[in-house]
Amino acid sequence: MRALGFEQHGGVEQVRLLDVPRPAIGPRDVLLSVRAAALNRLDLWVLEGWPSLRLQWPHIMGADGAGVVAAVGEAVSRFRVGDRVAVNPTRCNDPTDRFARLGLDNMCDDFAIFGEHIDGLFAEFAAVPERNLLPLPDAVPFETAAAASLVFVTAWHSLITRGRLLPGESILIVGAGGGVNTAAIQIARLVGARPILVVGSSAAKLAQATALGADEVINRAEAEWGREVHRLTARRGVDVVVDNVGAATFAQSLRALRRGGRLLTVGNSSGPRFELDNRYLFGKQLTLIGSTMGTSVDYETVMGLVFAGRLRPVLDTVYPLRDAVTALARLRDGDVMGKLVLRIPHEKDESG
Repeated sequence: MRALGFEQHGGVEQVRLLDVPRPAIGPRDVLLSVRAAALNRLDLWVLEGWPSLRLQWPHIMGADGAGVVAAVGEAVSRFRVGDRVAVNPTRCNDPTDRFARLGLDNMCDDFAIFGEHIDGLFAEFAAVPERNLLPLPDAVPFETAAAASLVFVTAWHSLITRGRLLPGESILIVGAGGGVNTAAIQIARLVGARPILVVGSSAAKLAQATALGADEVINRAEAEWGREVHRLTARRGVDVVVDNVGAATFAQSLRALRRGGRLLTVGNSSGPRFELDNRYLFGKQLTLIGSTMGTSVDYETVMGLVFAGRLRPVLDTVYPLRDAVTALARLRDGDVMGKLVLRIPHEKDESG
């Protein structure tokens, strides 16, 4: 089968279409005929590698996907051949783990993400545990399900499960163009947070944020956004800040909070290390909340809202599998407004 992957760490130039064996499935696994898969910055980080990351070569990329059940293991009971499904991108390999028993499967010791710790979904076929699959309604395109999975479960877990965002609370979302942030804008709007402030780097991305539900937008290229936040909130600050940028924005994010506010951190695209002025933290009695991915319950909940049309992923471009390296290069360069998705044809379809 065809799969997108690499055989050593490096840049996008290492990625190519591979001819690899179709994966074997265990008794509780499903063989998925992948029809669409979405790109994430995680794909680039795994490609670059880090000291503790250990992969088997070649490594197949991709955390997000949706498709059709092609075969089932003998112990699979919830799905049959031909079913349309979406894939939860994270898995706890030990359901008896102490965190998994508490419903916190995204914190279990043997936690894995497709395309990071194990082979991913940028392939014609993938072996997926039955518990990682969610029935996909006929009315929902494969591309929509793939584009939504990782970013919406990450945003939901951060804002709702960890951050406990409430109706009427004010929120600042730092960044306007990424998948997690466009999901966060919609989730904040859905639960009734007001006002929703968004900081972005371009007029086009901020226009998109407004269309998704932002009440106020701030172009950081034109204004010192910390001061703008205080102006827009009558110098009170906001109840909640979502910051997945990290080093470049964290100090201003702390200053943007009102007394008793909460800072939700879900990533560090600009770098993980920075200085923290502890006076803001204890003086204003702020709460710093870390959040990673989401639980199985988070996934089922937020994808149910996507399937119902109450939340929607923003799609930038859908590429055929053969153009995946071009898509990865665009993601690397930051030339994206929404999700980049790969359409993966069936083996008999030679169009991709």
